Amino acid sequence: MASAASASTGMVYFRDGYPVRLRNIAHGTYLHADKDGRGVSLSSRRSSMKVAWYAHHYHGDEYNVLLHSVAYGRYLYATEASAPLGCIGFRVEQRNYDELDDEAIRWEPVMCRSGHKIMLSRHIEEGDRYGFLRGNGRHRTWNNSVVSVDDVKNISTDMVQWVVERVRSSERIPRLPRPRFHLSDLLLSRVVMCTGDGQVFRANAVSFTFRGRSVYRLKNELVRQLGIPGIAYDNLVMYVRAGTHGRNIPLVVNLSRSRQTIVITFDMPANGGPRHPDFS
Repeated sequence: MASAASASTGMVYFRDGYPVRLRNIAHGTYLHADKDGRGVSLSSRRSSMKVAWYAHHYHGDEYNVLLHSVAYGRYLYATEASAPLGCIGFRVEQRNYDELDDEAIRWEPVMCRSGHKIMLSRHIEEGDRYGFLRGNGRHRTWNNSVVSVDDVKNISTDMVQWVVERVRSSERIPRLPRPRFHLSDLLLSRVVMCTGDGQVFRANAVSFTFRGRSVYRLKNELVRQLGIPGIAYDNLVMYVRAGTHGRNIPLVVNLSRSRQTIVITFDMPANGGPRHPDFS
């Protein structure tokens, strides 16, 4: 596929269901899920949940990996829209995993010949080409946080090379961030749909309008809406799913600024529950 890459797969760096960080070689910054719930950028905040991504093996495929945000559950998606002005290639976003989108969220990790680095390749239908996830802004430094998908002809640059860092994880439920007052957040409202799941209990689905972004307040509102007595509040885990085929992930950060309806399930898992990124 490319002279700068070996034929061996980079899937060895991605363990299904476990979180990783992706560090861009050129900038030393990390692939970041923006709080608008849609944008993708580069950030230096190494210990943020927003730079962690769960690996999702595509139907057991040994060559393709899906990456969905630890923060919001949405998938890394290569669009057909042009990258922002001054950047190369096509725009990259966070999207839900729905059946019609699965081609655009499949990435093939390809190992570079030099060092423990990879490139993330995806097929571009137009012209039957391959493109690679890249950073921008080597010469236009005001664009150095922009991520896009570049044409295969430019793979010689270290902008398309990434180091995969495995994130330590545990079964310990992270502490939810305490609510802070932001007027702009309180003006934001969205529909929340939720239901009980798992082995501990089940409940009929409920739907309500939630104002703000605080996951702490959302958890309290969820308990109130369900009206289920005897819940061990501290052990209650909320999960969010991005799209029909998206995986449930623990909801442990404040909600995005998107007004999109979110779907939540909840459970009280015992030992052997989900893996949480551990930045402690």
